[in-house]
Amino acid sequence: MSRLPPRITLRAATDADGPALIAAHRASTGLHAPWVAPFTDMAGFRNWRAGHAAGIAAGFLAEDGDSGALVGVTNLSQIVMKAFCSAYMSYWGIAGVTGGGRMTEAVRLTLWRGFRVIGLHRIEANIQPGNAPSLALVRRLGFRHEGFSPRYLKIDGDWRDHERFAILAEEFETGK
Repeated sequence: MSRLPPRITLRAATDADGPALIAAHRASTGLHAPWVAPFTDMAGFRNWRAGHAAGIAAGFLAEDGDSGALVGVTNLSQIVMKAFCSAYMSYWGIAGVTGGGRMTEAVRLTLWRGFRVIGLHRIEANIQPGNAPSLALVRRLGFRHEGFSPRYLKIDGDWRDHERFAILAEEFETGK
């Protein structure tokens, strides 16, 4: 019998979540490096939330539906509507609660919100070539590989190469 992924809930962060999220990020630096460098102080938290308030980003806390434990963060950034209807996706797990399909489910729920609630047509994910877990995650969810982008994104002070993936609303809906 196959094991079903745990029930995950997504919710927008509130100001009250800052200290716990910062602590989780600090405890997860070994898991995150060198792939992502999430904020580790209140100024970074406030900056992250400012994009949400401006409507150019949507960030979510992924929590275990049974225990309420934080399992990760998902983001849709650079949200552009009108004729483009596109955004970039990023995500990261929290140390101690990785595996078991939690982040796959969190990303799936974020895609659903992006396509069904926000009204996006396309969501792009850019992943460093050596980040095997993230590459496997987007492939599991049906993202299409679109190319390689050298020195694409500056992370923790260094320009990093990325593989570019995307999924369209109709691909997500049909699983193709």
